[in-house]
Amino acid sequence: MVQGMNNAQKIYSLAGAEAVLTEQPDLRRYLTGISTSFGYVLTDKNGTTFYTDPRYLEAAKAALNGSGIKAELYKAPLEGMLNGYKEVAVPLSRTTYPIYKKLESAGLKILDSENAFNAAMSVKQNYEINAIKSACKITDEAFTTLLPRIKEGMSENDVAAELEYLMRKLGASGTSFDTIVAFGENSSVPHHETGGRKLKRGDVVLIDYGCKRGGYCSDCTRTLLFGDNGNEHFKRAYNAVLTAHMLVKERVCEGMTGKQADAIARDYLAEQGYGEYFTHSLGHGIGINVHEFPFVSPKSEDILKNGMVFSDEPGVYFEGKFGIRIEDTVTLQNGKVISLTDSDKKLIIL
Repeated sequence: MVQGMNNAQKIYSLAGAEAVLTEQPDLRRYLTGISTSFGYVLTDKNGTTFYTDPRYLEAAKAALNGSGIKAELYKAPLEGMLNGYKEVAVPLSRTTYPIYKKLESAGLKILDSENAFNAAMSVKQNYEINAIKSACKITDEAFTTLLPRIKEGMSENDVAAELEYLMRKLGASGTSFDTIVAFGENSSVPHHETGGRKLKRGDVVLIDYGCKRGGYCSDCTRTLLFGDNGNEHFKRAYNAVLTAHMLVKERVCEGMTGKQADAIARDYLAEQGYGEYFTHSLGHGIGINVHEFPFVSPKSEDILKNGMVFSDEPGVYFEGKFGIRIEDTVTLQNGKVISLTDSDKKLIIL
């Protein structure tokens, strides 16, 4: 767990406060490397302590042994942990009002640690890249194994359950988000809620899925046909989306803004007559959370840097007819895009 100690000290240094208090589960995971439903991480010039309740204390002590992070029993009230400090940094946009009021009532100057977390978490360390690679490998293998198991009459829920089973079977600890399986007209809703719609010949099949491995996420979307429906409109649009997707991989480089990267796909789709049908951002950061910094969107000024991991997911959606999205988890290395998910993106017809 040496990385946890390093991460906690990194955030402390970037936040510039006398102490940094972190309560959010995902941020605690980043600092300590362990997942619990309750706890506080407190870092100051003397080091880092993870405070938790009896449900987790024994496991936390074992996990953090030798890391330089102490595990201690949390004793209420929260303000008691902060006696002697004049200021504390917390991630303001994610701090609840009751906790904020407790800190304020204790006479503490409250600073914001959110920018420190964004800056640190957005550029992945080697152990983080390796965890994401492992999740992506599972994602690709599960999808390839799934394809011959998709049969007429299966429901969207059936396909989602089979895919999630396969990812678990291959070593995933869970899904990155609720799996999206959309058949036919349902694929025109970018975040369709997977349901009971039955698969029939000629249907478009859109699957947006990902898994977790070692606490880190993958994110992937594939669109295919269950039988050739002879729909040339669909096939032309699919080729346009695939070209846009690949142009991003070819042209995005370190130093670009999220807005410039988004424009590579958006401008191409507009040239092909599909501009108004690309209704969401090109991508988002991926790490402990499936949506995090940086943002790859039409308004994003976030600078893309080596070590960042994000999605490349252009899409077009025709209301009530069909939708197409092609997504990979990618990273920037040596200034160029490397794909971490890489199952077949050519149009698959089952």
